[in-house]
Amino acid sequence: MTDPGNPSPRHATMFSPAPGAAPLWRMILAQSAMELRVLLRNGEQLLLTMVIPVLLLVGFSVTTLVDLGSGAPVDYLTPGVLALAVMSTAFTGQAISTGFERRYGVLKRLGASPLSRFGLLAAKTLAVLAIQALQATVICTVAFTLGWSPTAGVGGVGYALALVLLATAAFSSLALLMAGTLRAEATLAAANLVYVVLLGLGGVVFPVERFPEFLWPVLEALPITALASGLRAVLTEGAAPPPLPLLVLALWTVAGAALASRLFRWE
Repeated sequence: MTDPGNPSPRHATMFSPAPGAAPLWRMILAQSAMELRVLLRNGEQLLLTMVIPVLLLVGFSVTTLVDLGSGAPVDYLTPGVLALAVMSTAFTGQAISTGFERRYGVLKRLGASPLSRFGLLAAKTLAVLAIQALQATVICTVAFTLGWSPTAGVGGVGYALALVLLATAAFSSLALLMAGTLRAEATLAAANLVYVVLLGLGGVVFPVERFPEFLWPVLEALPITALASGLRAVLTEGAAPPPLPLLVLALWTVAGAALASRLFRWE
């Protein structure tokens, strides 16, 4: 028999402590699961990310308030509304929630954990992607009900997914940059202001060509415009995937991630 006070080498090996942080990927998955639960429990966030884009899609598709050309309004609107949904989740909602997490000391506690800034950004981005999958399902279902007829093939769908992933990374890094440098109240005001401005100027509902020509280069350099125009090119126009939107979103992603990782403050 084994002496209880002197366990066998086998038991000692099985139950010996293993101090140290968990692997990075495991910490990211755990944090992303928590972020997802928080997002799903927040009614205001769901209103921003789900209800408003659907109302815009339905409202402007069944009325003639805006002249969108000779085609069906829903064909023009759906890519822009999908782009708005990406921005509302990855940027606006995430900036506000992270800003108040920082104010209430949640981020300070995370900063004392082994989770790095990169890990926090990755976890929040994964949670956002999960919400966006739900958004896209709802928006596309409503759009098909309204008569949407996308023209993209397999290559166009792959291009659209690449755009969404890049845009999510860009908007997430910009959200963390804002939330990690401004006070929570300032983040709330600034994030909502940016949402409204980009809704009007980013080619979501109103074509960029309706604005003065000297503004076109500025508007086309916006991440929301790049996402909306790229999605519209392949989903509505059936065109070859344009490289410019990918380039614009890649530049925003690199710049936003670099600044967020350098300037983000946990408290």
